[in-house]
Amino acid sequence: MAKQITKAISGHATPFERIKRTNDAGMEFWSSRDFAEVLGYGDYRNFEGVVEKAKLSCFNSGQRIEDHFVDLTEMIEI
Repeated sequence: MAKQITKAISGHATPFERIKRTNDAGMEFWSSRDFAEVLGYGDYRNFEGVVEKAKLSCFNSGQRIEDHFVDLTEMIEI
């Protein structure tokens, strides 16, 4: 992992807290592209397989994938 992930100490936000987003209803969510960067993936294409495995694990645990994952098309700057 390129970046070390640590717990918040003395009010400092963890990398996961820094990339957290909030929708209009106040619900928290995270972008997989942001996760990929925090976890040290240089190319998002290499992280897409991780997301698919997470979806499969969600399904295998009896959860509805749609309740935990939303597919979005997000434009990125080139």
